[in-house]
Amino acid sequence: MNINELKTLLQNSGVVGAGGAGFPSYAKLNEAADTIILNCAECEPLLKLHRQVMDKYSGEILSALDTVRETVGAKQAIVAIKPSYKKAVASVESQIKNFSKIKIGLLPEVYPAGDEVVTIYETTGRVVPPGKLPITVGVIVYNVETMLNAYYAITKGDGVTHKFITVTGEVKNPVTLYVPLGITVGEVLKLAGGVTIKDYALINGGPMTGSIVSESDVITKTSNAILVMPEDQYIIKKRQQNPAVSIKRAMSACCQCRMCTDLCPRNLLGHPIEPSKFMRSVSSGVTADVKPYLGTFFCSGCGLCEMYSCFQGLSPRTLIGNLKGGLRKGGISVPEVTASPVKEERKGRYILKSRLTARLGLTKYNHPALLVDTEYNPKTVKLLLSQHIGAPATALVGGGDRVNKGDMVASAPKDALGVAIHASISGVVTEVTDKYIIIAAV
Repeated sequence: MNINELKTLLQNSGVVGAGGAGFPSYAKLNEAADTIILNCAECEPLLKLHRQVMDKYSGEILSALDTVRETVGAKQAIVAIKPSYKKAVASVESQIKNFSKIKIGLLPEVYPAGDEVVTIYETTGRVVPPGKLPITVGVIVYNVETMLNAYYAITKGDGVTHKFITVTGEVKNPVTLYVPLGITVGEVLKLAGGVTIKDYALINGGPMTGSIVSESDVITKTSNAILVMPEDQYIIKKRQQNPAVSIKRAMSACCQCRMCTDLCPRNLLGHPIEPSKFMRSVSSGVTADVKPYLGTFFCSGCGLCEMYSCFQGLSPRTLIGNLKGGLRKGGISVPEVTASPVKEERKGRYILKSRLTARLGLTKYNHPALLVDTEYNPKTVKLLLSQHIGAPATALVGGGDRVNKGDMVASAPKDALGVAIHASISGVVTEVTDKYIIIAAV
């Protein structure tokens, strides 16, 4: 298989990053890569699925990883994993002897080890330039579930129809499930035995970067977890803060201790993001020096600054995100800058994941959430046409059409970044809009 054939296969199979923003996997393929990294960092507290999937499907995942490596002509592939994932590490070690160009790269037990820029540095010693993609240093990064989906596409031609997802927090049976795309969050909660408290809120994703959702929202290709938290839990309250109020709080309370900058993972790698200077500028309204504002382009959004570092409980990440979005809407481009040297004190400023979990008040929710991949057959699914970065998929079906599980129901957009969407159940199409397709089981 050549690189163009693999690109077409992954695009038509709907393979995207199974977490984060969902970058289409075919678009990462590049013959300039000399290293492919498999990210099994399980970056956020409480999430379990990557290590569990790696443990159960290591042979399939390594096979796909090696195929990708060989196709782009990369010299090596690295499985980036934490040593505490003992079952997953043992599973990889039992299979890796079959792949001479794949090795294990152990990551520190810190947050955010799964940030791809951090992962690349920890496993290769290379620093991705600020604002640039990993390919600029000859690296492509995929996560575990993405590579499993690639395996099914390569070996069977299967499209992506299901998602692994950890459900934990205030639920009766914390668990990692394998569910059809397009089912509701409410259905996922029932599969975990239901919610155990009265007043609760839901986060789709991890406690550091996930967003608040409702039970009527649906599972997509990037859904990694559903966290059920008390309404007054810290990570919920932080997400409910009013940005205008956050600015006023910064004006009155930011003491310029620099802790947000001193612990910033990207700053420690030499990127020109300085949350403390940004907070000083935004709280005082000073615009003469634009560097603190332009520096927001280099924020990874990991959330350490506001969820861990700031003793005043301020919200640098949220305000940075709002400003960055405004700059992009205003047509401001990412500036060309050169990274400073990696800080000598970087390792001394690691944030242990266990420490972060405790600081967030989440230790009691750190359940095993064992993987159960029993098939679940919902009555209906709502497949969003945009489950990835790029343009939405184009519907190929209409109301009344019968489809089988795995059928392509929406094609990748022409001449634009994007992938296809496939039916996650067999049934009849009941509604099609420019946003979604609904299928009812028969």
